[in-house]
Amino acid sequence: MATYEYVCSRCGPFDVRLAIGTAPRVYGCPACADVARRVYSAPGLSLTSSATAALHEREEQAREAPAVVSKVPPRTTVERHPHPALSRLPRP
Repeated sequence: MATYEYVCSRCGPFDVRLAIGTAPRVYGCPACADVARRVYSAPGLSLTSSATAALHEREEQAREAPAVVSKVPPRTTVERHPHPALSRLPRP
């Protein structure tokens, strides 16, 4: 669900929650039932955390200029410390 903004010439602005992509250009005012036109505004991204905003910024930059890999990165090995109980299990 998304919140869409409309403005009525008599009553002023109001919000309507509709499924994403289904908002019509005009909508009936809930107070006076007059025709209200849709108002386009910026999304409410200012309410997101700084980490989420940084991810949005990085995704946007990657869309414009993606990082190009010229070779396969070297394989890193992770040192594993087995659980002590595993040493007592029978080996084939």
